[in-house]
Amino acid sequence: MRATTRQRKHSYLKNLVVPGIAIGALCYFAFHALNGKLGLVGRPQIEHEILALELELHELREERLQLQRRVMLLDPESLDPDMVDERARASLNLAHVNEVAIMRR
Repeated sequence: MRATTRQRKHSYLKNLVVPGIAIGALCYFAFHALNGKLGLVGRPQIEHEILALELELHELREERLQLQRRVMLLDPESLDPDMVDERARASLNLAHVNEVAIMRR
């Protein structure tokens, strides 16, 4: 018997598999570089959140300083008579006859 060789047609699809996978991976990473949470679209949103949080931090620091000043006025060694009067009226729910009381929650 004679040995015969089998001839196959060259498929062009086999030559496109590796470039197709590479292009798919490139598109995947490009999409997430643009639209991801940390991508080009998400970055301005993060910067906006940073600015809002810095503003909130500044307001909280101001509030903390005000509270510290009020606490210093209640120090037993240096009592401020106005602060003692204010605290006594608030805790006892008392007011003078000629005063107008505005209740806040």
